[in-house]
Amino acid sequence: ALQHAASIAGLVITTEAMIAELPKKEAAADHGHGHGGGGMGGMDF
Repeated sequence: ALQHAASIAGLVITTEAMIAELPKKEAAADHGHGHGGGGMGGMDF
């Protein structure tokens, strides 16, 4: 059960990382303004 939970946690972290990368690409295409915009609360690493 612990191994299964760790696998799910790893998948969730990977998915959140992939979702968090999408706005950065859009922001880079926004005339070079380096503003982060929205983002996910509590995800400041």
